[in-house]
Amino acid sequence: MRMLVKQMGRGYQTNCYLLVKSGDVLIVDPGIGAFEWIAANAKGAVAALNTHGHFDHVYSDAILQKRLRIPIYIRQEDNYMLARDYCNTGMQPCVADVCVRDEEWIEIGAFRFRFVLFSGHTPGCSMIEFEDRIFSGDFIFSDCIGRYDFLDSSASDMKRSLERFMDLYDADDRALYPGHGEPTSIQKAKAFVPEFIRALS
Repeated sequence: MRMLVKQMGRGYQTNCYLLVKSGDVLIVDPGIGAFEWIAANAKGAVAALNTHGHFDHVYSDAILQKRLRIPIYIRQEDNYMLARDYCNTGMQPCVADVCVRDEEWIEIGAFRFRFVLFSGHTPGCSMIEFEDRIFSGDFIFSDCIGRYDFLDSSASDMKRSLERFMDLYDADDRALYPGHGEPTSIQKAKAFVPEFIRALS
């Protein structure tokens, strides 16, 4: 059965995604104001996946743990961001239930996916890869890359990650669903990534 994607958020508000397959629902990046939409649209939720730990992508994690009793997945490098409200946004702290390993395939319900590490925007920034599409978080958008000027960012890591992206997805053209803005594809992203690699060199 093909996976259905529902999206909350447009423009540069944070995108929260619901992935629906065979009655199971995965949540990707449950940010600010996402809980009400999730509760109304995610019957059968089995887990929430975070591409990285910035508050606008993880804001609703704690309430999902408490109210829906579902596990939270994130890379270990970004788990510390869930534990404190660093930006004084009112976010409830929590701790991820599962800290994933790089490129390890995970099966939950009807879904099979893996986190692929592309640090730079944050230490644990990852793309979440499914068989037919990828959720790129704040690593790559439809026409640019993620910021690397935050305290927990690294320009050198971003450069290495962009180079890895170019190598890892050589002949791939799956759809990319970013953390902000509109969907794109791997090949469209590969057309502009080299200029950012040169700028970071």
